[in-house]
Amino acid sequence: MLILLPPSEGKAAPRRGKPLDLTALSSPGLTEARTRVLDALVALCEGDPEVAARTLDVPRSQLDLVALNARAASAPTARADAVYTGVLYDHLALPTLTPAAKRRATTRVAVSSSLFGLLRPGDRIPAYRLSGDATLPGLGPVAGVWRDALGPAVHDALGRGLLVDLRSAMYAAFWRPPAGLASRVATVRVLHEVDGRRSVVSHFNKATKGRIVRAVLEDGRDPRTPAALAALLTDLGWTVEVGPVTTKGTQLDVVVTQV
Repeated sequence: MLILLPPSEGKAAPRRGKPLDLTALSSPGLTEARTRVLDALVALCEGDPEVAARTLDVPRSQLDLVALNARAASAPTARADAVYTGVLYDHLALPTLTPAAKRRATTRVAVSSSLFGLLRPGDRIPAYRLSGDATLPGLGPVAGVWRDALGPAVHDALGRGLLVDLRSAMYAAFWRPPAGLASRVATVRVLHEVDGRRSVVSHFNKATKGRIVRAVLEDGRDPRTPAALAALLTDLGWTVEVGPVTTKGTQLDVVVTQV
C-alpha cells in the first residue's frame, strides 16, 4: 500500500541540521527535476523580494518566506515528518506513532511536494514556500515539471500494492494514475454531514484524513483493493460509502458528523 499525501502550506523551519542534499533523498530518479525546481526557486527569491512575493502569491507582510526560499539550498534540514505541519499532519502526528507504525510509515507513506516531487517521511528537507500552482521564471508551472517526471517514481514506490490517494486537487494534477492502475487506486473524500446535508469542509477533510492514515498505520493491515480498504476503515469506526470503479479508480466517501 502507498498512501499519497498532500504537503502542508505551513512548515516548521529546522533550527539546526545538515544542509539539503538532493542526492540523499528517496526516489533518486527525481534528482534532475528537483534540481531544476530548486535552482529556479532560489534564483527568483535571491532577487527582488517583492517581485518574488508577487510571483509566489506571498503576502507582502510575509516577505520572510521569500528569504526562507532564498536559503533553501543551504538552510538546515529535518525529517519531512517534522517539517510539515498543519491540520492533516497534526492529526496524523507521525513522530508519535508506535515503533511498528513508524516502520510501516517509512514504506507506506509518501508526500507530493511542489519542490521535491515525492518525499518519504524520513527525507531531510528545509522549510520552504512553494504552492503547487506556482509558475517559476525560466521553468514554467511546477505542476508541468512533475507531470513529466513523477510517474516512474510513484510506480516504483507503489510496487504491486494499493494506491490510497489523499492528495488535494492541486497536487493530484502533478500525476494522475493511468487507467491500467484503476483497480488498485482508491481516492478518499471526506464529507461533513449536518442535518442530512453533506458538504466538503477543509478542516474536517484534513483532520479526518490525518486520523485515517494514523489509524491504518497503527492497525497494520495492508489492504490490496479499494473494497478491502473500505472494509478496514469500517472496522476502524468510519462510515464509508464505496463508489463505482472508473478508469480513475474507486472513490471512497468517508462521512463524518464531527472531527
